[in-house]
Amino acid sequence: MHYDIDLERVPNHIAIIMDGNGRWAKARFLPRTAGHKAGVETIRKVLKECNRLGVKTLTLYAFSTENWKRPKLEVDTLMTLLSTYLKNEVRELHKNNVKITTIGDTSKLPKACIDELERAYELTKYNTGVNLNLALNYGARNDIKDALVNILKDEKCGKLSIDEITEDTISSYLSTKSISDPDLIIRTSGEERLSNFLLWEAAYSEFYFTDIHWPDFNEKQLQKAVYEYQKRDRRFGGLK
Repeated sequence: MHYDIDLERVPNHIAIIMDGNGRWAKARFLPRTAGHKAGVETIRKVLKECNRLGVKTLTLYAFSTENWKRPKLEVDTLMTLLSTYLKNEVRELHKNNVKITTIGDTSKLPKACIDELERAYELTKYNTGVNLNLALNYGARNDIKDALVNILKDEKCGKLSIDEITEDTISSYLSTKSISDPDLIIRTSGEERLSNFLLWEAAYSEFYFTDIHWPDFNEKQLQKAVYEYQKRDRRFGGLK
C-alpha cells in the first residue's frame, strides 16, 4: 500500500520502543539473541527512512534500567551488539550526516560500549542530519529523580530560586534537554504502555501501537505510522 505522506508535516521527533525481538525469535524456534541481531537490521532500515522523510530526531529505547534484570547471556549479547553496531556502522552513519547522542546513565555500560560511544559522539558531533538518540540504561522515573535532586542542589547553593522553577526549568535538568519532545511514539509487538520511557516528555505525544514485532518493522510500517500521525488533530489542550 502507498501512503501519501505530507513531507511538510513529518514528525520532528519520533521515539520508538523496539519490542518483540524475543517473541519474533521464539516464533521461529530461535534463541532470543537471534531476535536482537535481527532487530539491528531493522534499525538500519528505519534510520534510513527517517533520514529520507526529514525526521530530525529518532530516539530508540535500546536498553532500559530494568533490562539489567534479564539473563546475563542476553544482557551480554545486547551490549556486544551495541558496541559492534557502533564499530561497524559509525563511519557509514557519519557519511550520511547522522549525529549520535544518548540519554541515560551510560557510565554503567561495559567499557567497550563506552569507548565506541565516545568515538561515535566525537566523529558525528557536527553532523546536521537525523539525530540518532539512543536511550541506554535509561529510565524516565530515574531521570526525573536526578533532575529534582540537581534542582534542589542548585537551589541550596543559590543558583536557583524555588519561585523561579517552571516546567521549562525541570525540562532543562532532564537528560533530554537538548532535544525536542517526541511528536510520535511508536511501540511494536502489541504492547500498549510506555514502560518508563520519556514519561515527562510524552505529555502531548501521539501514540502508535502495532502488533508487528520489531524485526519485521520496516520502511512501509514507519510510513504507515507517520501517515496515521498526520491524520490526527493535535490541539495541545486548546481549541482550533
